[in-house]
Amino acid sequence: MTSAAPLPGIEEMQQAIAQAHGAAYADFPAQPVPAARSDDPVYRAALSACSALGFIAQDADCLARAWAAQTRRLGCFDAARWPDEPADFGLQPRPHAQPFAPCPQALGLYAVLPDAAWVGRMARAGVPTVQLRYKSDDAAAVVREVQAAVAAVQGTKALLFINDHWREAIGAGAYGAHLGQEDLDALTPEQLHELRASGLRLGVSTHGYAEMLRADAAAPSYIAMGAVFPTTLKKMATVPQGVARLAGYARLMRGYPLVAIGGIGPAQFGQVLATGVGSVAVVRALVNAEQPETAAAQLMQAMGSRS
Repeated sequence: MTSAAPLPGIEEMQQAIAQAHGAAYADFPAQPVPAARSDDPVYRAALSACSALGFIAQDADCLARAWAAQTRRLGCFDAARWPDEPADFGLQPRPHAQPFAPCPQALGLYAVLPDAAWVGRMARAGVPTVQLRYKSDDAAAVVREVQAAVAAVQGTKALLFINDHWREAIGAGAYGAHLGQEDLDALTPEQLHELRASGLRLGVSTHGYAEMLRADAAAPSYIAMGAVFPTTLKKMATVPQGVARLAGYARLMRGYPLVAIGGIGPAQFGQVLATGVGSVAVVRALVNAEQPETAAAQLMQAMGSRS
């Protein structure tokens, strides 16, 4: 560590951070500054700056804490150095003590599909990773659809994840499950242990720094980050994150396989992949295509060698 240097004033640090990174987050409206949880001047400056850059309260707090930790580690304040060191955010040290089973670092094209018929169709088209997102209140129908999806990928190389229905995924012998934040938070420690002990791979959705930290506590197999662009498929808790935020998330979570999701079409593949993610998830680009198999081939080509 270098010797500590005198810190600028809080207002000067806040302005320096906002000016250094304002261009990347120009599309995000300023947020109210949350109550400061620390007297650390770097924390207070970064909290205000990150709110000005459009980060919601829980994410501004995470960033402010990381900025303060980074400053202590470096021994100086650097407004241009956006925090991306896992230890500064309090992420688990690697290797994780209790990780979920691993999956490929690059999951390639990731198709999120409404039923088992679509799962089979895209698996046979060569899509490397598929997810069954089947919505029903009929428990028996869910079991049948999950079992049908597992059967549909037999004889293909596709890795099948089941959205939400993790017990059914275990029972049917699926490759993995995918959970949203609320579903992950709802798991008891005993259920999380059961899920991990089953050998099922686990993917977790995240929408910002605070959610990435919560996901990391479970040590999942991969982390999905979004929504990158506007999407009409589901109501999102946060505004579209954009490519600049996605790049920051990817640097921080670089130890995980990463999936970008949300409103991503063929025209955005290049800029999304440039952030360092190893997978792009799509829904409408396939299920709304006139020729889904042709669309899948084109998207896999856009993924390049990562497919």
